[in-house]
Amino acid sequence: MSQRPGAADAGGGSPAEIIESLFGRAELVCVARADAGVRITPTGATASAEVEVSGLDAVAADPDVTISPLFGSPERLLAQEVTAAPGAGPGAGSGTGSDMVSDREVLTRMGLFYQVEAPEDRLEELADRLRASDAVEGAYVKPGVALAGPATSGHRSAPAARKTKKQAQDVDLPPLNDMAPQEVEAPPATPDFTARQGYLDAAPGGIDARYAWTLAGGRGAGVRVVDCEWGWRFTHEDLLLNQGGIISGTGSTDTNHGTAVLGEIGGDVNTIGITGISPDAVTSASAFSIATATAIRNAADRLGPGDVLLLEIHRAGPNATGVGQQGYIAVEWWPDDYLAIRYAVNRGIVVVEAAGNGAENLDDAVYDTPRAGFPSWWRNPFRRRELDAGAVLVGAGAPPPNTHGRDHGPDRSRLDFSNYGAALDTQGWGREVTTTGYGDLQGGANQDLWYTDQFSGTSSASPIVVGAVCCTQGVLRAQGRIPLSPSRARQLLRATGSPQQDAPGRPATQRIGNRPNLRQLIPAALQTQSWTGVQFRGSLSGGQTRRWFTYQWPAHWHVLWTVVPTTPRPGAPQIRWRVRVERASDMYATYWIDVTNLVGDPVDFEARFAVLGW
Repeated sequence: MSQRPGAADAGGGSPAEIIESLFGRAELVCVARADAGVRITPTGATASAEVEVSGLDAVAADPDVTISPLFGSPERLLAQEVTAAPGAGPGAGSGTGSDMVSDREVLTRMGLFYQVEAPEDRLEELADRLRASDAVEGAYVKPGVALAGPATSGHRSAPAARKTKKQAQDVDLPPLNDMAPQEVEAPPATPDFTARQGYLDAAPGGIDARYAWTLAGGRGAGVRVVDCEWGWRFTHEDLLLNQGGIISGTGSTDTNHGTAVLGEIGGDVNTIGITGISPDAVTSASAFSIATATAIRNAADRLGPGDVLLLEIHRAGPNATGVGQQGYIAVEWWPDDYLAIRYAVNRGIVVVEAAGNGAENLDDAVYDTPRAGFPSWWRNPFRRRELDAGAVLVGAGAPPPNTHGRDHGPDRSRLDFSNYGAALDTQGWGREVTTTGYGDLQGGANQDLWYTDQFSGTSSASPIVVGAVCCTQGVLRAQGRIPLSPSRARQLLRATGSPQQDAPGRPATQRIGNRPNLRQLIPAALQTQSWTGVQFRGSLSGGQTRRWFTYQWPAHWHVLWTVVPTTPRPGAPQIRWRVRVERASDMYATYWIDVTNLVGDPVDFEARFAVLGW
C-alpha cells in the first residue's frame, strides 16, 4: 500500500516537515446513509440494507485512500448519551417547543461521518465518486482552516473563485499578525507591560478584568480552557503556571499565534511582562494536525460543564476570492464542524468561536445554499433556526483611539476585516492587543521572552471573550453556584456590555455585538429570582391517569412542581403525580407530569410551579 499523506518514505523529509504539512490542509468528509447500516473499513465497505456499496467499496479499497470514522464508531457514540447542559425562555402546550437538534440525534449523525485521507490533488475526484454511491448521503471537500495571518503565511489560501459584484468592489484587507521580532536582545529582566493591556481596564475601553480580580474566583479559578489551533510555546516565561500543554494532536513549530492567545487568557501573575484576563484558569491546547472536527471533539472530551473551548480558526467560504482571507467565515458552517461544536455545547461547554476575518456579512443568502455533498439535514447555522451550533460567535472591534499611538476608528466599531451579522454575539479588541509572542514589543534570539503590542483579528478578540467567561464562571463556582451554560453565557453577553459604535462605512447595524463588561456581566450572572404560579389546569375521571407536558423552561432554573386537587373531597388522597424531565435542547427543559386520580369520582386539579432561582 502506498504512503498516506504526510507519511515518510525514503525521501519524505524530516518529521517536523511532515507534521507541518498536515496543518491547514483540505479535508474530504464522507457521510454514510442513515438507513443503510453502512460500515466502512480500511479495505472496503458493507451495508445491512439492500444498498449497492460497490462504488463506496472501490474507493475504500483504493491503495491511496484511508477511510476512518471521524468521531468514532456509532455504537460508542450512542453509548455515551451525552447529558445536555443548562441553558437559557417557559411555554406550555403541545410539542417539545424546541427547534434544536436533540443530543441523541447529534450523536447518531456523528456516527455517519468518515474522514477520507488521500493525496490532496485527488480529493475532488474522490468526492465525486463517493457522491455517486447509493450508500453515501454526502461527500464534500472542506478548504483548509487558517489562522488570522498575513497573506504570505505558510497556510494555504482557498483557490481563487469568480468574484461577485460585491467582492469586485472590495478593497484589499490589511494583513494581520505579520509582525517581525526585534533583533535587539531582551533585557536581563522583562519590563512590566500590563499598563499597555488596555483591554484589562474599566469599560467601555476595556472589559474591567481588574474588577473581576477583586472577587473570589474572579481570576477564573476552577475553570478549564482548551484552545484549538496550531502551535503554542508553553515554555514562555509568562506561561509557566496553570498551563496544561497539548492534549490532542501534534503542535506546529509556528507558535506565535497560539502563544499570543494563551497570554491573553492565562498570562502569569508576576512582576514581568503581561497578565492574562483569567490567570487562574487552566489552559490546554488541541492541535489541528488532525481533522478539525476530531480535534474539537477530543477537546470537548477533556472538559466539563462550565469549561470553555476556543476555536481560533476560520475557513474559506462561498464568497472567498483567493486574495488573502477575504470571504473566510466561521467553521460551524461545515456539517462536521457544526456537529463537533454542538457535541461540546451539549456537554455544557461554552464554545467561543472566532467569526472570521473575511469582511463578510454572515446574513448573506449565499450561506443558505449547501455545498455539493452536504447531507440533506444541513441548514445554515448562521440563521440559528433549524440548526444552531450553540457557540458564542465573536467579532473584532476597534480599540480606543490612540491606543499605542494608533487609531483604527471609533472605539468598539467594527474593524474592516471582521465578519458581521445577526449571529454575532459579542466583540473583543481586534487590534493593538499586548500579549506574549511575535517579538515586536520585546524580541531577541530567545522566543520564550517574546512579546507583542499588535496581536490582531477575530483571533485577538476571541480570547478576550474567553477570559471574560472564565472570570464569570470562577466567581459563580466560588459562590457555590452552577456555572453558566452555553446558551446562558451567550444570552448574558448579548444583554450586557459596552455597545458597538458606528464608524464611517461600518455602521453598528453591521453587528459584531457589545464588548463584555465584567462589572455588568458578573452581577447579571449572579442575579437570581423566585416566584410561584399555576402553569396549567386539568380534569380526570375516576381512576384515570394522563400525562401533561410543559416546555421551553430555561434549563438552568430550579423548578419544583406540585399538583393540587381543586375539587373538594375529604377523607383520602385524591391525586398522585410524577414529574419527569427532558432536556429538549441545551437551552430548554420540558417537564412531563403524569397525574393519577386515586378516587372513583372525577377530579379537577391545577399544576403549580415554584421557581426557586437559578
